[in-house]
Amino acid sequence: MTERFSLKGRVAVVTGSSRGLGFEMAKALGESGARVWMTARGQEQLEASAESLRAEELDVRTRAFDLADGQACMDAIREIGAAEGRLDILVNNAGINAWEPLAEATTATWDRVMGTNVRAPYLLCREAARLMVPNGWGRIINVGSALAVTGREKVTAYVASKHGLAGMTRALAAELGPKGVTCNMMAPGYFLTEINTTILARPGYEKGVSSRIPLGRWGDPEEAGGVIAFMASKASSYINGHVLVVDGGMTETFVLPVDAA
Repeated sequence: MTERFSLKGRVAVVTGSSRGLGFEMAKALGESGARVWMTARGQEQLEASAESLRAEELDVRTRAFDLADGQACMDAIREIGAAEGRLDILVNNAGINAWEPLAEATTATWDRVMGTNVRAPYLLCREAARLMVPNGWGRIINVGSALAVTGREKVTAYVASKHGLAGMTRALAAELGPKGVTCNMMAPGYFLTEINTTILARPGYEKGVSSRIPLGRWGDPEEAGGVIAFMASKASSYINGHVLVVDGGMTETFVLPVDAA
């Protein structure tokens, strides 16, 4: 690996990394040479996932905490910083969704989604910045959604939270950039992950979505990992405040299904 893409000597935290895209992000950072702290709510699954990466001789550690608990978020970053003496990369990957028609929506759902998808990343970014700024170098990567630049029915709280996270990303880029810390967002589209198992089971769903993606397929989770590794590296040093949509071109094009063309 060239120095441009190497993360040797860097310390990274990836939230929601026990499975899915987060797991692949942690793996990619580890393969690039970083020591990776994998975090999630459940310790058992988290440790099992970490062990699978250790078997590949990657340098990973774990710290379980619940994003819904603000104090736990702050404590986790502080403890990791104290243990390592530094923090170079923060990937705010974890998030939740809630399907709820507006007429049936509750403030409890709104608060829960905003708490996990916006408040928690805000607290994690704040604590991470306190560790990064003194070193004059850092990468904060917030993971949003293609819905951070578009909209969709029945997921108002989720869409609002991802737009909010995109706004926070840009604000932090403006504030932290002069101090050597960049802040960007990766906004994934449709990926073949465990969390999508239910919708993938619907007859014709995968094919229907694929027909609207110029590349003609859903994303492989490993592709998300590669994007994060790049965004964390020296190679991305002049990218700041950017929302990188990774969806095969779906949101930037208008593709009709073959039978409707």
